Amino acid sequence: MSSKDQGSSSAGLVDVRRHSFTEGLQEQLETLRQTDDVRDSVEVAEALDDLGVELEQLGLWLNARFDELLQLLKISTELNRAVLLDDILARIYTFFRDVIPYDRIGCALIDSDQQTVTAYWAKFTYDNQPEITPGYSAPLAGSSLADIVASGKPRILNDLEAYLAEHPNSESTQRIVNEGIRSSLTCPLLADGKPVGFLFFSSREKGTYQHLHQEVFLYIASQVAHLIEKSRLYQHIVDLNQRLLAANEQLQDKASRDALTGVLNRGAIMEFLQQQLQSDVQHDTAVLMFDIDFFKKVNDTYGHLHGDLVLRTVALQIQQSVRPNDRVGRYGGEEFLVVLTDVTPKQAEAVAERIRCAVAAQTFAIDDATMQVTISGGGAWFAQNDPTNLSARLELADRQLYDAKERGRNQVRFVSGCCSKKG
Repeated sequence: MSSKDQGSSSAGLVDVRRHSFTEGLQEQLETLRQTDDVRDSVEVAEALDDLGVELEQLGLWLNARFDELLQLLKISTELNRAVLLDDILARIYTFFRDVIPYDRIGCALIDSDQQTVTAYWAKFTYDNQPEITPGYSAPLAGSSLADIVASGKPRILNDLEAYLAEHPNSESTQRIVNEGIRSSLTCPLLADGKPVGFLFFSSREKGTYQHLHQEVFLYIASQVAHLIEKSRLYQHIVDLNQRLLAANEQLQDKASRDALTGVLNRGAIMEFLQQQLQSDVQHDTAVLMFDIDFFKKVNDTYGHLHGDLVLRTVALQIQQSVRPNDRVGRYGGEEFLVVLTDVTPKQAEAVAERIRCAVAAQTFAIDDATMQVTISGGGAWFAQNDPTNLSARLELADRQLYDAKERGRNQVRFVSGCCSKKG
């Protein structure tokens, strides 16, 4: 069913005017008064039949008005349930269909300076590529939209192609015609006299809109405008809150990072490990500790700037060697702590060895020379619900690290349960 067909039932409701009903009834009553000397009873019967028809038509007219009021009440109720602007506009698109025909509804908002109109939202039934999209803007001053605001009443254009021929410089009209729109009902949104924006009801057929549709919108225009203005402010608050939350998350993330290496700092990695131990749903975990071999010699020989470069590079190699759900932190000095979650002993050993190999393969260019560093590692694996506390787990991994150094460095020692293994 086309938008014009959708509106035909509503438009037809005004074909029988209230005045015609009243005049018709008066004529029929006058006929009855003049039947005192009527000699033919057929004339009386015909007059009564005509009166019955008029009463039936009046009943239909009243029923139609009552149905319209019920529809507007339904629209009002549904709009009041919404909070965010997009939700209100979506409800307008759904519930206005019974009282105003359309193939497209668009909403444009007037900027705070009252100088610019910017398209905010649109929804349509057709497949054509939209040419007026959110963000499209145009000056308000001197435009036909400014005249609509001044009048405070909806404007009907039932032949947009003819309007475009008369106003060839109207870019917005050209765009909407290109979409296939042929008639429009442009409704100003005024909240306490303040222009807020516009609702555009558009049809792909000419001659869709009638005076009735203007009256229907005016009946509920003030409420719609206030709701849109309030939801717009609320949306602004929500957007600000989301930006604040995002900024706060960035600050928290920055506060949890080691300034030099970019991995988690000691406090953050320890907190993550503690959270794993206290989680309602626990997994098998592994704790890995790494130490850069002979790091003091690197600083003493090449200087602290090159030492910092080594720290950053080793941290990056470790980070790139673990899975997304694992965590890497700088435990202190040249030591790094890695927490692996939901992992088997074999997988944990493989990750530890992958980290060691990645660091050993890294070459550092220092002046005209090159340098390589190695790391030693110690690890401990714990089954889910293992009662071992945080300190004991760290101590067990640290003992494995010490053992790796004692055995010659550049290796990983790993323990699972009571069995110590060499990585």
